Amino acid sequence: MGQIYTRLKPQFENIAFERNDDKMILNFGPQHPSAHGQLRLILELDGEMIIKATPDIGYLHRGMEKMAENMIYNEFIPTTDRMDYINASSNNYAYALSVEKLLSIEVPRRAQIIRMMLLELNRIISHIFFISVHGMDVGALSIMLYGFKEREYGLDLIEDYCGARLTHSSIRIGGVPLDLPDNWCENLEAFLNRLPKEIGKIESLLSKNRIWRARLENVGVVSKDLAKKWALSGVMLRASGFKWDIRKEEPYELYDEVEFDIPYSNDGDSYARYLLYMEEIRQSSRILKQLIKMYPSSPKELMANSPEYISAPKEQIMTQNYSLMQHFVLVTQGMRPPIGESYAPTESPKGELGFFVKSDGEPYPYRVKIRTPSFHHCGLLQDLLPGHYLADVVTIIGSTNIIFGEIDR
Repeated sequence: MGQIYTRLKPQFENIAFERNDDKMILNFGPQHPSAHGQLRLILELDGEMIIKATPDIGYLHRGMEKMAENMIYNEFIPTTDRMDYINASSNNYAYALSVEKLLSIEVPRRAQIIRMMLLELNRIISHIFFISVHGMDVGALSIMLYGFKEREYGLDLIEDYCGARLTHSSIRIGGVPLDLPDNWCENLEAFLNRLPKEIGKIESLLSKNRIWRARLENVGVVSKDLAKKWALSGVMLRASGFKWDIRKEEPYELYDEVEFDIPYSNDGDSYARYLLYMEEIRQSSRILKQLIKMYPSSPKELMANSPEYISAPKEQIMTQNYSLMQHFVLVTQGMRPPIGESYAPTESPKGELGFFVKSDGEPYPYRVKIRTPSFHHCGLLQDLLPGHYLADVVTIIGSTNIIFGEIDR
């Protein structure tokens, strides 16, 4: 053996062997409990420091946009529930609004009020869910118990209205299917009156907690340039210094008739995003209290009057032969919108949610494309994670509030 080494030694003297045991490739997900769905992050590490991050998506295999193109317009509404299933009504509404824009129909005032009530109640439920799960990810386990308890009261209100707690299908193209049940507004007001105390409990446990702040402050800082580069929206955008909310900039429904503020921050870190979510709960509560006062004086119409596209009220269907025949055709064959295309942006709890719908005059959409906030916020991770430590990955993913029902669509 010594003779072989002596004979080969001159060949090895000029070779430089490089070995770096500090670098490694780590797969985070797609089964990690803090991956917020089926997210696979391919992380390249130098010790504990992330030097490269590659989000790998597609594990849900949903094909939701193609499904929409093989359904009549009304048939697709329950499928939208499955996108951001934490606030299903927001998905119902964004789709319905785009189709209504395509049809050029006007929704009755009472339906607009009920829609806004559902949207803002969903926003509160979604934000409480975010802080509960985010707290659990970072290690504040008791926050989940406080948050989920209060979220249940909000879900009770949703269930009283539409019978479902998770996948609501509570909004229709042209309006809403049901009026509010008796005492619903009173129960909503009781929920809103109790909310500040319960949210205060969560804030008292987190906002000045030095461990919480150490895990979130100056972690996951999104600059203004990075926010614009990735087309961020919602709290992810407002935490980076942009005072932008579609409800204010491009008002829909009755948002131009209610008063509310747009909380924003210039810090851009995970802690700033947490603070904005908590403040937005208060602003949604403020909007709901105004809607409760607007509801009693509104006319009792719930669906738009557009016989070519919208079924007549149940009373007419049961008493008038023409309305019954029209309803039968709309249900079995579907409406035939005019040729054209539409896109209507909405401010969902996570950011800008909009449906692009293209019609060629047939009962089935020619093309449906969904703009979801989580898709952009997930892509941001490849620029946001490098330079952070592995321990910060869960914190940053949690603060982006992504959900994979929106991403793998």
